[in-house]
Amino acid sequence: MAYVGADPVPYFAASAVSSMATFPLWKAATVGQSGYALKAQSALGRFWEAAMPPYRGGFVVVSGRTWGTAAIFFGSDEGSRWMRRCGWSAAASSTLPPLLISAYVQIANQPFVRSSTLLQGDPQVSFAHKCNSPNLAVLRHLWRKDGVAALWLGTGVGILRTVPKYVTAIMAKDVMEELLAPADGSASSVLFRSAKKSAAASVVGATLTNPLDVAQNEMYKTGEGFWPTVKRLQASEGSRWFFRGVEKNVFASAVPIALTIFLTDTFTQWRHGSSA
Repeated sequence: MAYVGADPVPYFAASAVSSMATFPLWKAATVGQSGYALKAQSALGRFWEAAMPPYRGGFVVVSGRTWGTAAIFFGSDEGSRWMRRCGWSAAASSTLPPLLISAYVQIANQPFVRSSTLLQGDPQVSFAHKCNSPNLAVLRHLWRKDGVAALWLGTGVGILRTVPKYVTAIMAKDVMEELLAPADGSASSVLFRSAKKSAAASVVGATLTNPLDVAQNEMYKTGEGFWPTVKRLQASEGSRWFFRGVEKNVFASAVPIALTIFLTDTFTQWRHGSSA
């Protein structure tokens, strides 16, 4: 796709649509990885139960994912172009912008990530379910109980799982951009090429970082550090915990990334026409 100048609008529009459309997948993955109790017996039944309302903390999750994902993809694309113009290598230009921006986004969103995760089923915060601002109620509870540091519990693990996910996706997107044959100019050709690029860029990172997702969600529930959490999971579940909720995580992480990439290309095409 030809460069049409720095235009953040398609990125934010794509991120907003993707975040709203895939919120049930995020909820299902969060419930599955956190080990919250479900009544259904079959795998499909548990997935359906986990994805269904109530959607507590939904606005916070959607808004946080919207600005965060848009910042990562827009900043990475523009940062990569700037670094290439300055003579940096293709590998560094594809890696450094998403690494730095996704780390910043994770730190900024961390308190809201933890409060939203707890709201999906932790009985410790059931008092917040009827509050007008449930996320703020949970944050006040954590602050009073364990101090301000509790709001950023699991930030290091969050960076370790989120940064590789986006770095891998953006590197794969850039590689596919080079490998795929150019579109023939028709709208269908452009969108089909974008779909292939999006799918390839979204799956690997979500699968590789699943154990870190599980560990972080367990840390949110117990307040433990990373290594005590890992030792407890290994002792109670063996290596099975590495794959807990992995199928939900692939949907919850890979689908939003793929959809954001695809919609960004689509909205850019609509906004700029044949110049895109």
